[in-house]
Amino acid sequence: MALNFHQLHIFFTVAEKGSFSAAAQALHMTQPAVTMQVQSLEDYFGTKLLQRSTKRIDLTEAGRALLPYAQRSLDLIRETDQAMSLFTSKLKGRLQLGASLTIGEYILPRLLGPFGLEYPHISISMKVMNTAQIIEDIMNNQLNFGLIEAPVSHADMQMDKVLSDELVLIVAPNHPLASQKQVTLADAVKHPFVVREQGSGTRLVMEDQLRKQDIDPNSLEIVMELGSTGAVKSAVEAGVGISIVSSSSIKHEVALGLIRVVPLSDVNFRRHFYSIHLKSALLPISAVTFLTFLRERDLKQWL
Repeated sequence: MALNFHQLHIFFTVAEKGSFSAAAQALHMTQPAVTMQVQSLEDYFGTKLLQRSTKRIDLTEAGRALLPYAQRSLDLIRETDQAMSLFTSKLKGRLQLGASLTIGEYILPRLLGPFGLEYPHISISMKVMNTAQIIEDIMNNQLNFGLIEAPVSHADMQMDKVLSDELVLIVAPNHPLASQKQVTLADAVKHPFVVREQGSGTRLVMEDQLRKQDIDPNSLEIVMELGSTGAVKSAVEAGVGISIVSSSSIKHEVALGLIRVVPLSDVNFRRHFYSIHLKSALLPISAVTFLTFLRERDLKQWL
C-alpha cells in the first residue's frame, strides 16, 4: 500500500473536527468509510494516530507529528489547483457560491458574464444572502464557498482577500451637502443617516471607520435602518437622510442624477471583499478558477 493524499486529507479533517462523524459530514462520506481510511493510514505507518474514546478523539504523539505534514499536503494541492486554473479554458463543472448582498446584487452580476464567456462549460449557481447564512450553508455543505464584505472570526473558516471596494457618502440632489465639493466626516455625521441593518458588511465597515476617527457610531442620528442597499438608495433619493454605501452600487442612480456623491476630505472608506470556505475542504477546480479570475484580472473594465 502506498501513502496517498486522500488519506492525509481525511486524517487532517478528523483531527480538525475532533470526531469521525463530523469529518464524515464535512467530507460527504460515511462514518465507516472515514474510519477505514484512517485505519489504513495507521496500518501504513504501523502506529496509532488517534486515541479514540467515547467522548472525543485525541491525537497520539505520532498523530501530532503527522498533522503539519498533512496540512502542508493540503496547502500544496490548493497551490497546484490555483496554478493550473490559469490553463483551464475547457473546464467543465458546476460553481456553487453564496454572496452577501452588495457583492451579489452589484458586483458579481457584472463579472459572471465575462467569466461565463471565458469558461462557457461552467454552470453557475449563486445565492444572495447575509454573511451568517453563507457561513451556515458552508458548514452544512450546501455551498462550496462564499464572498463576503467584512472579515469574520470563525475557527473552521479560511478567509482570503479577493476584491477591493470603496464606500462613499451619498445625498439627495437637493440636500444641503449636495452643493459641497467635499466635506469632513465630522460635518457629515451632523446630518440624519439612513443605514443598513445591524450586522451587514457595509455597516460594519462604516462603524469601524467612524471609531478610527474617534466618532461613536451610536452618536449618529439614524432615522431609518433598512435591509438592502436598494432600499437605502431609495430612502436617500427621497430625502429621508444621507448614507454611506458601496460606490459599485450607485452608478445607475448617479448617472441619472437621482443621488449625488459628496467626497469626504479626511477619510477613505476603502475595504476588501473576502472569499470564505472551510479550512478542511478542498475547493473544486471550478471555484479555484473563479477566485483566480477575481484576483488576477483587471476587473475595472467591467465594474
